[in-house]
Order: sequence, then C-alpha cells, then structure tokens
Amino acid sequence: MAYLLDTNICVFILRGKLDIDQISKQKNSKELFISEVTIFELRYGAENSNNPDRSNEAVDIFLRKIIPIPIVNCVNVYAEEKARLRKIGKPMHDDFDLLIGATAIQKGLILVTENVKDFERLENIKIENWMKRKAK
Repeated sequence: MAYLLDTNICVFILRGKLDIDQISKQKNSKELFISEVTIFELRYGAENSNNPDRSNEAVDIFLRKIIPIPIVNCVNVYAEEKARLRKIGKPMHDDFDLLIGATAIQKGLILVTENVKDFERLENIKIENWMKRKAK
C-alpha cells in the first residue's frame, strides 16, 4: 500500500508524536509520499516558528525520508471536485487541502490525515487516521 501524508501528520512526525520508520514497518510500506503543497505548508510553519533555523533543518531531514509528488497532474481532479462540491453546497474552503486530496485521488494513494472531516466529502478518496487521540 502507498500513502500520501497530509501536512498535519507530517507535523506530528516532526514533533516526535509519530515515528515514520516504525509506521513504515507496521504498514509494510516503503511508499510514503507528500504533496508539494505540504512542503509549502511545512516551510511556512518552520519560518513562523520560534526557531526557524532549527525547524527548517528538521524539515530538511524529514524530506530526505519521503517522496514529494508534483501537483500538476491532479489539476483535473481538483477542478472537478471543487466544482462538484460547490454545486452541492459543500465547498472545501481550503484549496491546499483540496489539492492534497486531489493528489491522493489522482495517484490512487491512501490519504493519511487527522482531519478526516475535511476530506471525507471528496469522491473516491481513501483515508486513514494514524493519530488516534484519547477522549477527554
């Protein structure tokens, strides 16, 4: 199985809340991908942190372990889903999330996200949540 990691999952990995190597073994997958959009979001987060140099270094190390996927090939899925969701009155207001979801659909990857609600209205998307939080 191959997976596309949403930005929030990458942040959990960077913060040490998820172990990417352990997950790869558990899922029996060496195919872990991220969207180019996620790189933009991770770089923004690093620059916005209290220690941009350290945060950018952590992102650099993380990016060596993962394969980025260009977004240009998902343009048709993006446009179709954005129009479909608008027509049914359930638009996605975050175009970055829509691009990430469209990439997962177009490539036939399982999207790994904690934000299941943000993506579940996309047609033909497969989702897993690796971050199970304890109920309060």
